[in-house]
Amino acid sequence: MDFAMFSQIAQITDHLFLSSAAAVKTDRIRNYGITHVINLTLEIPNLNIPNLECIQIHVEDSPHARLSPYFDRCADKINDVHMRGGRTLVHCVAGVSRSATICIAYLMKYQRMPLEQAYFHCKKRRPVVHPNCGFWRQLIDYERRMLGRNTVKMIPSSMGMIPEVYREEVRNMF
Repeated sequence: MDFAMFSQIAQITDHLFLSSAAAVKTDRIRNYGITHVINLTLEIPNLNIPNLECIQIHVEDSPHARLSPYFDRCADKINDVHMRGGRTLVHCVAGVSRSATICIAYLMKYQRMPLEQAYFHCKKRRPVVHPNCGFWRQLIDYERRMLGRNTVKMIPSSMGMIPEVYREEVRNMF
């Protein structure tokens, strides 16, 4: 695994970026033209940079945490910023689960991508993307509500229930 990826900002679309908290630096924010930040951590304060709007949503990276109540709020904010010519960075501590989940929800709602496609789109741009199984259940429910169907399902594995897109990864662990 390329651990340098954890400290990078990944460009998901022309106006949406995904990263860990460690990647959120003033010079990088300016270089990418980022105008808004969605911080999905409990413990990391927002940046204090002039002309940068930050929103913090306190949520744990736990399979039991409820992130879905924020899917529409965050997706709508990302879209509103885009419509006004801005760019949004979504981050959590590692840039793996919470922030990736929000980016996937945005792609489903505003790019009309099915869940499986949205996941692989993010995974291609940031290979460490790996939402926890609880967030996957919430994304599967969201896809059903948004698109009226599901492209990913939870399946049994030696590690418990997992999204089927993790099947090969789990199989290769043993």
